[in-house]
Amino acid sequence: LGRRRKDSESEKKETIKSSNDAYTIMLNVFSDLPHEEFWVVYLNRKNEVLKKENISKGGINGTVADVKIIFKHAIEQLASSIVLFHNHPSGSLTPSNEDIKLTKKIKDTGVLMDTPVIDHIIIGEKKYYSFADEGIL
Repeated sequence: LGRRRKDSESEKKETIKSSNDAYTIMLNVFSDLPHEEFWVVYLNRKNEVLKKENISKGGINGTVADVKIIFKHAIEQLASSIVLFHNHPSGSLTPSNEDIKLTKKIKDTGVLMDTPVIDHIIIGEKKYYSFADEGIL
């Protein structure tokens, strides 16, 4: 049993080392969605993906993300850090004031929980916006 487990665990895990890595890992999830969705990717200390979680599905103009739910899942996964994702079906990559406020709220909670938010990615039409790359995070 030990050998079989070792062999099955040898699959290479997805790793996020940059905003482009994060975008590439989640691009298929957001391709052609006509509505907004908010996802969180939970990472271990090596920035390997532990789990991808859909937090909410919304309408054309927005969706709601509950900070308590995000960190409940982070605790369950024993995550060391998280990356936030949502899409803009319009294709616009500009973060709204609500996007910025929510990111700050989740970031502040992450500091208290010792589970930092390492990026928030907005996915548009074949492009992305990274809060970390833009210095907003």
